[in-house]
Amino acid sequence: MKSLKLLFIAMLVVVTSSVKAQILVSVATPPPWGPIGYSEARYYYLPDIQSYYDVQSALFIYYGNGRWHRKVNLPSRYRNYDLYDGYKVVMTGYHGESPYENFNEHKKRFKIGYRGEPQKTIGERPEEINSRFRISNKGEDKTKGYGADSVKHNDH
Repeated sequence: MKSLKLLFIAMLVVVTSSVKAQILVSVATPPPWGPIGYSEARYYYLPDIQSYYDVQSALFIYYGNGRWHRKVNLPSRYRNYDLYDGYKVVMTGYHGESPYENFNEHKKRFKIGYRGEPQKTIGERPEEINSRFRISNKGEDKTKGYGADSVKHNDH
């Protein structure tokens, strides 16, 4: 009887832990450079650098050396890429773990330089980027805009 109670308590702890972990995983904060209005989306496709961003894990997903990488930072070849100015295609409806399984489709549909509806970012561009950005664009403020493209995937 004592071992049955211990088994029950152990199972309760495991179930409680997994429920808590699922709750923590589902709550993700989009990055400040993410587009307004898509707080439920898990992935963005970044056409200019043909990469993805996983909002839930806060990792970039990019291809290099024959495989897909998941990293906190982009590789050095993208060091001058401006996440605030770069266009984000919001992947609504996709809930899998490998958004790049549709990479060829994304690459064709959203070519480098693609710009859809104007976007406004969630947060403000950091000040040091603001001054550099405004000088390089002669005062033009590209942070205005309100929409974002999205690509729906209903098969996952």
